[in-house]
Amino acid sequence: MRRAGLGEGVPPGNYGNYGYANSGYSACEEENERLTESLRSKVTAIKSLSIEIGHEVKTQNKLLAEMDSQFDSTTGFLGLCPT
Repeated sequence: MRRAGLGEGVPPGNYGNYGYANSGYSACEEENERLTESLRSKVTAIKSLSIEIGHEVKTQNKLLAEMDSQFDSTTGFLGLCPT
């Protein structure tokens, strides 16, 4: 499949740039690099966010375990009181 605008004006047998005109190939490469960097920054942000969520989940689980223990202690204490 041939892309429109790429490879036009290149003399036959010029395979140094794989048959693409320097300007078209360079523009595609620059756009690819820009999009790759944008994707890289988004992945980094998502990774950081997921790590922060993991820390928050651990903290919340610890607090819930402490509350559960305190409720168990209170239940035991209330069970000893005469009614």
